[in-house]
Amino acid sequence: MAVLRRKPRRAPGADDPLDAAQERRVRAVLALGGVPQADLPDGVQQVRLRLLERAAKGDEAPRDVSAWAAVVASNLAMDWHRAKRRQERIGERLASLRQMEQSSDEESSVLALAVAQGLDELPDAQRQVVVLRFYADLPVRGIADELGIPEGTVKSRLHTAVRALRARLHEDEVV
Repeated sequence: MAVLRRKPRRAPGADDPLDAAQERRVRAVLALGGVPQADLPDGVQQVRLRLLERAAKGDEAPRDVSAWAAVVASNLAMDWHRAKRRQERIGERLASLRQMEQSSDEESSVLALAVAQGLDELPDAQRQVVVLRFYADLPVRGIADELGIPEGTVKSRLHTAVRALRARLHEDEVV
């Protein structure tokens, strides 16, 4: 018969970069920042992860871990709000697209089809920035960061792609 053995207990906080007081402070900052209760444990874990990543890179620990963790928590709360707003905008756009589809407005259907065909004809790099900018509603800086390219390159690709789409729509006499 196999005997189940418990792992020996370590001292509280031996592997945890945050002590109980720091964790409470992080939770409070997240909660006051508007992060829902259900997401607080994930936020605390993110702070822990960032502290552990910092140590893994060989960076020295912050002088005041509690203050550093509070700043990280505050930044996480702002990121949460930005993501929430972005999701709301995407939801609104999808809802408006659904309304356009349901209205069976022939003109908008022709335009949507022409734009989709025009997007298919764009080079991959141009199509990618157009979709990220106009469909995912990312700012130019956000696109540049996500793709790892300069902002000027994003702007150039957007300009060229929009010009090509516009020419295509005029050529097809859609607009």
